[in-house]
Amino acid sequence: MSFSAQDRPQIIKSLEKEYYDIIIIGGGITGAGIALDAASRGLKVALVEKGDFASGTSSKSTKLIHGGLRYLKQLEFSLVREVGKERAIVHHLAPHLVRPEKMLLPLITNGNYGHIMTSVGLMVYDVLANVDKEDQRKMLSKEETMELEPLLKDDVVEGGGLYAEYQTDDFRLVIEVIKASMQYNAHPINYMEVEEILEKGGMAYGVQCKDKVSNRSIEILGDYIINATGPWVDLVRSKIEKIGGKSLHLTKGVHIVVPHEKLPVKHSVYFDVSDGRMIFAIPKNDITYIGTTDTEYIGDPGDAQVNQKDVDYILDAVDHMFPSIHLKKSDIVSSWAGIRPLIAEEGKSASEISRKDELFVADNGMMSIAGGKLTGYRQMAKKVVVAVLEKKEKKSGIKKKRKCQTKRIPLPGNEFKDYTEVKKYKSELKKNNTSFDPSTIDYLVDIYGTQTNEIIKSANEIGGDQPALRLLKAEVNFSLENEMAMTLLDFYERRTGRIFFKIQSINETLEEVLPIMTKFLGWSESRVEEELKQLNDEVKLATNFE
Repeated sequence: MSFSAQDRPQIIKSLEKEYYDIIIIGGGITGAGIALDAASRGLKVALVEKGDFASGTSSKSTKLIHGGLRYLKQLEFSLVREVGKERAIVHHLAPHLVRPEKMLLPLITNGNYGHIMTSVGLMVYDVLANVDKEDQRKMLSKEETMELEPLLKDDVVEGGGLYAEYQTDDFRLVIEVIKASMQYNAHPINYMEVEEILEKGGMAYGVQCKDKVSNRSIEILGDYIINATGPWVDLVRSKIEKIGGKSLHLTKGVHIVVPHEKLPVKHSVYFDVSDGRMIFAIPKNDITYIGTTDTEYIGDPGDAQVNQKDVDYILDAVDHMFPSIHLKKSDIVSSWAGIRPLIAEEGKSASEISRKDELFVADNGMMSIAGGKLTGYRQMAKKVVVAVLEKKEKKSGIKKKRKCQTKRIPLPGNEFKDYTEVKKYKSELKKNNTSFDPSTIDYLVDIYGTQTNEIIKSANEIGGDQPALRLLKAEVNFSLENEMAMTLLDFYERRTGRIFFKIQSINETLEEVLPIMTKFLGWSESRVEEELKQLNDEVKLATNFE
């Protein structure tokens, strides 16, 4: 599949010429999900994103496809059942990208979860979340818990529970859903900002956009406008109406990253914080990342930053539960802050607000979808597409059976039946490509699946360089040719996650990456300087908290 800067003129030509059934504003997981659902049902779909795909909330999560354990405490059983079912489906759609992860839940004196409540709760969770038998919960004694994770605070631990979660790369999930939508002739494009909702006779019929690459304005016309902009939903709504009734309640979630040797947990741990919340510590290769916070946020979601208060909160939490560790601010190698677009509920704190989604329909017909979670993206998309189809049927008087297909559409890179096949595929690649570092092959398969074949083939065709360098160049080429990477930050932050999980590799690889992108994208000297500044500024944001 070709999806690169070189395809932009043709995509833009289609956007200007075609008349669409739906025009989606927002290229995060919700917009991507709507594009795939609608296009696979035969609708003509355009999707525009003002920045890079998933550059907002959808690349700033805890990188987990949750089963919804925390909702049991709020007695939201239907929500647990829904997200558990959806988690199983997404794992099936991309088992390389949505991987099983054992999570340790320490039970502590006066903590959030008692032994009986946890035992019953996790059993209910296994049933509601449709957990595979081999991954179902196991209750642990204090001795077993401390043996699994010796760093825990011994004098407060009373036992533990081991249960199932799934780890993912949130950006990769978004981009693969977008690429899947293109197989059904959807027309997605990044760096295309909506400036105006076009109206005629009081009804929306299109959008006026500005292409940030060419600096040219275009109009895209269609029957229905879908506002799927996450924390920017109310900002888009305010372009056409006064916000009344329900609105967004924005909260900030922060994660910090430290070398694994600084917090060498053996398992992912979901542990209590003194204020009654709980946070995660998750090992990933040679780092451990910790989070998240949940504080009210006011301002432009794009300006969210990690500050000293956020850092102190997480460091204090780690210090309390892992007393021998003594993390310091200087141990932090990277961080990120994301904004959750929750639906405001009177009298409830940020942590108490439900993660349920809601659909708003404006007088001019524009639909806005807000709330929800990464795990539930398919159901949010389905809700929007069903609403569109009902309106189309009412308008035309013609009923067509267009069932949701996304449960059965594997994402690009998935040629696996289950995770066992993923591990087998990794082993075969390592066996047949002994010149490449096995850990790099693991990394590639985890995010690209069987698309790794294309990257390795490209690397083998690049002569003269060290194996690691050839793989790097091949990966850059893949992101440019197949995933509409347009900036250095697109590659280093979103396509590969290096700015979060391998930040030192930026300086180590920039000398090789920059010339490839410069040539492919035709950057001028001034544009190269701009790209370097943007990347440097983002690295500073990830590593400075004043």
